Amino acid sequence: MTGVYVAAAALVLSLALGLVWRSRNGVMRARPEREGADVERLGETDLGASLGERATLLQFSSAFCAPCRATRRVLTEVAGMVDGVAHVEIDAESHLELVRRLNVLRTPTVFVLDADGGVIRRGSGLPRKADIVAALGETTS
Repeated sequence: MTGVYVAAAALVLSLALGLVWRSRNGVMRARPEREGADVERLGETDLGASLGERATLLQFSSAFCAPCRATRRVLTEVAGMVDGVAHVEIDAESHLELVRRLNVLRTPTVFVLDADGGVIRRGSGLPRKADIVAALGETTS
C-alpha cells in the first residue's frame, strides 16, 4: 500500500511542476529589480551586430532547438512591423561567456533591449507576438 501512496505523490508532484513550467514558458518577465544594481547593458561588441534605433530583440538559440525556429519567425515579423527595432540571433554554444553573464539556462531565450542596450524584459520559450509588442511599448523614450 505504501507504493501506491508514493506513486500518487510522485504523480501529483510531477503534475504540479509541469503546470508551473507551462505557465512560465514563453512569458516575458520584467528584469528583477535588485537594490543598488545597475541595468545590464549590452553593446555592439557583445552582440556582434548593431543595436536597433528604438529597441533590439535578442534571441539565444541552438542548432538543435525546434522552438528557436518558430521564435525566429515571430521576432523577425515583429521587427519588420515596428520601425527602429532590430532582431539579433546569437548561437548560445558559440557565446558561452555571454550566456553565463546573462544567466541563459535554455533556448530559446529572448531579451528585449532598449535603444541603449539595457535589458527591459526577458523570457524563455516561444514568446507570443502580443507580449513582444507590449514589451516594445516599454522602450518608447
